[in-house]
Amino acid sequence: MSKDLVNNGLIEYFDWHDVKSWYPNGRDISATSQVMLHVTAAVTYQIFGSSMELYDFTILFPGIVGALTAFVIFALVRIIGGTTAGLIASLLFAISVPIIIRGSMGWFKSEPLGLFYGLFGLYLFLSGIKSDNKKITIPKLIGGGILMAFGLASWGGIQFFIIPIGIFIFALPFLRKDIGFLIWSVPVFVISLLITTAIFERPGMGFVLGMGGFSLIIPTIFLIICSFIHKFNNSKNQTRNYLILLASILLISSSVLIINVENDFLPSPSFRYLNAINPFLTTTNPLVDSVSEHATTTIHESFFMHSIFMIFAGLGAWIIFNKLKSESSQIFPKHLIAFWIIFNKLKSESSKDFPRDLMVFTLILGLTGVYVGSAFVRLELFTSISVIFLSSIGLSIITKEIFNYKKQLHSIQNKIIKVSYVGGILILMILPLTFPASNWVSILDAPATILNGGTGYKVVTNDWKESLEWIKLNTPSDSIILSWWDYGYWITTMSERTTVVDNSTIDSKQIQKVANILLSSPDDAWNMLQETGSDYVLIFVAGQKFMSYDGNLLYLIEGGGDESKIFWFTKIAGVPTEKYLYLDGISGTDYLWNETLLGKMIPFSLIAYSGPNNQIMPIYVPGFTGIFVDNIKYSENSNDPLKLVYASPSFTEQKPGVMTGIFIYEVNKNYISIENLSNSKISE
Repeated sequence: MSKDLVNNGLIEYFDWHDVKSWYPNGRDISATSQVMLHVTAAVTYQIFGSSMELYDFTILFPGIVGALTAFVIFALVRIIGGTTAGLIASLLFAISVPIIIRGSMGWFKSEPLGLFYGLFGLYLFLSGIKSDNKKITIPKLIGGGILMAFGLASWGGIQFFIIPIGIFIFALPFLRKDIGFLIWSVPVFVISLLITTAIFERPGMGFVLGMGGFSLIIPTIFLIICSFIHKFNNSKNQTRNYLILLASILLISSSVLIINVENDFLPSPSFRYLNAINPFLTTTNPLVDSVSEHATTTIHESFFMHSIFMIFAGLGAWIIFNKLKSESSQIFPKHLIAFWIIFNKLKSESSKDFPRDLMVFTLILGLTGVYVGSAFVRLELFTSISVIFLSSIGLSIITKEIFNYKKQLHSIQNKIIKVSYVGGILILMILPLTFPASNWVSILDAPATILNGGTGYKVVTNDWKESLEWIKLNTPSDSIILSWWDYGYWITTMSERTTVVDNSTIDSKQIQKVANILLSSPDDAWNMLQETGSDYVLIFVAGQKFMSYDGNLLYLIEGGGDESKIFWFTKIAGVPTEKYLYLDGISGTDYLWNETLLGKMIPFSLIAYSGPNNQIMPIYVPGFTGIFVDNIKYSENSNDPLKLVYASPSFTEQKPGVMTGIFIYEVNKNYISIENLSNSKISE
């Protein structure tokens, strides 16, 4: 898509209806894509990368954007907690596991750029309302709104920044007395953001006139009303009046949202965004649930990804030096929680290093970020950002206390304390990189998805690259490929072929149809394939090969390919899971292997089940794993609904090891199903 922008320009990009995806309806690119991701990549390529291939530029793009975001984080946290906090925040950002996972080089994803624009816009907003110079404030606020809108058009997840911003605007009348300044500065930012967002088709007017826009408009109206209360009512009851007004607005807004559930007069965010706000919705949409990055975050995962940040936040909470209460040379540490540090700073109206309103924003961001991140593993990005803010401010406070504390201590004692502190921080920084065995380094030391098919195997194979190249060179250019949606982008972009579904998941009915085809009987599936116009069907099977005692290859095929997604196929197709899988939700039943198109396409046959202590059973036993031998059921020369025309190298190579097998079947257009054959005989 960025290539199309570079070659054809912006106008043709916005007029582009892609006919190579979501056959036969196609796809309106500008209405269903992260437009600013493509625009930014195309523009920066023309400025900085014209000496290299666009493909190579997009490989480097996420890493470059991530590095630039570290500077933005520094500037953003610096205006809240000072230079030390900003430096610590940029360091923590650079080693954050969720951020690195979602923004590694070679993965042209939307999250890195969305975070860059979103955090940059947030920086301009906060620094704008902090500034006393109106000549600087107005450009900052307008620029902040524009960049935040760019973030929304780069990655839809940036909508979650709207939550803490909206709550913060509600809180401003209680925190600041210069409400005359706020009455125009905040609307400038909000109007700039909404107008810019409306220009894009996605999220567009649906966001402006929906819950996202109202999450900013209503707090802004509250702020404006509070300004009138402040102007015409100078009594000591202003705070009470603000609270009454706030309670009224919240009550009315809650009633409107409840009514909107039934009448839907306000455009609602898509299901996955609502799911992040209400995690209990997770089990109501199997397509959303089936995506691994949409899995609900467990406590173990959260602690693993943020352990160092939690420790630093705890360090800022537990090790705070008090002033000496006597002439004793001892230091009395006061053990408090991290939020106490911040609230303690809030007591000082004149604190220049820690502005009260910005510290409140940090608390709001911390709470909302942790909450949102609890819904999806993917949204741990926001938890990471939140904890980075709190940790860096906590660490900066402790660092300043330690390095500035000199009273009643000898120089040697001072040095010991400082060296011990620095050493302790370094140990805490290094520990997650080496311990436990599954540590930060090991989790990030993984091949690009296309090199292992997204399986859990840390291997590098050419199976997918060679398979996609085979499609490009050996199938007609107008061929239509059906596969599970996980592989749609690869087929379209690298093989240059039309696909029935792809990773944009814009049509859940179409994805449900593919699931039904795979789980239907071969004859029924063949009829449905004719309806979709498919010429080829691609499946992906992952597992391990090992040599038996008699020298034959045996297979374990529960490696993360289509064979491991059958549970979700059944949920999305709306068919009973127990018909296709045993109680473990993994092992296929005889019906799956013998009566479905997918079972026939997987080129293996079950021979036994293996259990603890090398026990072998001929039938399924809970806790046992199926053992398979290779068996191509639809061979190239067969008169079947499909015929195998390609198998990738890790299947064809007769040696033990990991298998990431891609199998491409050609649809036999001349196949006569049993039903059609019976009807033909009756008519004769």
